Amino acid sequence: MDGFARQERSALADTLLRVGPDAPTLCTGWSASDLAAHLIIRESRPVAAAGILVKGLAPLTQRAQDAVKQNTPFPQLVEKVRQGPPLWSFFRVGAVDAAANVVEFFVHHEDLRRAVGDPPRQLERTYSDELWNRLRRQARLSYRSAPVGVTLVRAEDDDSPRQTIVAKAATPLMVTVTGPAGELVLFTSGRKEAARVQLSGDEAAVERLRGAKLGF
Repeated sequence: MDGFARQERSALADTLLRVGPDAPTLCTGWSASDLAAHLIIRESRPVAAAGILVKGLAPLTQRAQDAVKQNTPFPQLVEKVRQGPPLWSFFRVGAVDAAANVVEFFVHHEDLRRAVGDPPRQLERTYSDELWNRLRRQARLSYRSAPVGVTLVRAEDDDSPRQTIVAKAATPLMVTVTGPAGELVLFTSGRKEAARVQLSGDEAAVERLRGAKLGF
């Protein structure tokens, strides 16, 4: 499996154990145990997981997730998350794991951490670079429905040069979103209130972006 995804998976499992099954998350209506069950279903039961992408099948996915949560003690849930998908799963393929899980596990880990009041992490530069590269590949798709133009500016907490992505070109209503790569990923994933970023531009445009539905 991918190194960054594997690293974040392990850290997420540690945090799950630390906060406990009933801890809140940034995912509306989900506790820590709901989040763990979601990750297990997503990687090990492809038919049941179809509702993650297909809205009409969402009830099927929810039933499967609830069953896993109710029938599996929390420590075992966490261990399943830590160990990863079964050997037959395509998520075991390094390239697939990287494409599907680097951002997924980072965002869900922060869903847990931010909900219990943990501060942003100082990410290793190579990990931050990976998140930025993933964001760059997905930015136009993620912001395709944004009501205004959006420019993402990466500004880490050091002296490294700033980097820029034009996520959606539109004039004159342009909003610039500035912050570390990880925070920009959170903002883009829809965690706009939790992300530590700065928004600049026309006030009305900024408010329209704040209210827009975003996501990878």
